[in-house]
Amino acid sequence: MLCFSSWAAGQQGKTSRIGFLLYSSATAYSPRLAEHRKALADLGWVDGRNLVIEQRSAENQNDRLPELAAELVRAGVSVIVAENASATRAAMQATSSIPIVMAGVGDPVRYGFIASLARPGGNVTGLSFLAGEMVLKNLELLKEVAPRTARVALFINPTNPGAAPIVADLEAAAPALGLKVISVEVVTPDDFERAFATIVREKVDGILVGPEQLVFSQRHRIAAFAEKQRLPSAYASVRFMDAGGLMAMAPNTADFPRRLASYVDKLLKGAKAADLPVEQPSKFELVINAKTAKAIGLTLPHSLLLRADRVIE
Repeated sequence: MLCFSSWAAGQQGKTSRIGFLLYSSATAYSPRLAEHRKALADLGWVDGRNLVIEQRSAENQNDRLPELAAELVRAGVSVIVAENASATRAAMQATSSIPIVMAGVGDPVRYGFIASLARPGGNVTGLSFLAGEMVLKNLELLKEVAPRTARVALFINPTNPGAAPIVADLEAAAPALGLKVISVEVVTPDDFERAFATIVREKVDGILVGPEQLVFSQRHRIAAFAEKQRLPSAYASVRFMDAGGLMAMAPNTADFPRRLASYVDKLLKGAKAADLPVEQPSKFELVINAKTAKAIGLTLPHSLLLRADRVIE
């Protein structure tokens, strides 16, 4: 077995190149990239010393991802870290040999990215976050905090591979909760004013947000709209809470940079993506924004507050 010291000695003077394929804007992703750099450095991969990081950002435009993925392949990267499902799909279209590490994809088996979580096969591995189950749980929470809710708007980006499965799951589950899900499509930031008008026109009385990077980029607009319309809202990311969202049930992603770095480390040392099991979240958290509840005139159930991991007062 190759020990770390002998492996490290063999790496002296050698530089590895990895690529980050981002759907998000480079500016928005910058804090996360800094976390990735630190996690990689902790494993001995120091950017500018024995590592070069190539970053390509689609700036919230899915149609740019294929060419950016092709650029990373031409740049000769040894590993591609793909931010989301759309980036993963674009990377898969660009290469079948360079390892691809998913930075968080809802259901990679269902999307056709891997054969199974335990044995991915092919050149894709990384992190999954149980998107379907997570969105269904947020739908249930929405009904719990506002029992009279009947029509729920769901922001959907149809260019995201995860969109159709989530819609199908919600439409199947909603009737048992006495709900109807209204899908509101958005593809670019310019679509949101039209989406808001649709929500008003459809007399929606609740908003549900799934794990979609485009929607996340517009979180402040969505939270402000929901508060103005006095609509309860549930989100698949706790980071919406800082924008004024009402509540979120989501995986705790604090250790994602460390876990991603572990994949990159193993792949750069010669492991095969096909042999590295895809990991799922081990921790979930429920965050509730009591300030937002007060602003929209909503009384939160005491039982829900007791279950919350964090309450924003």
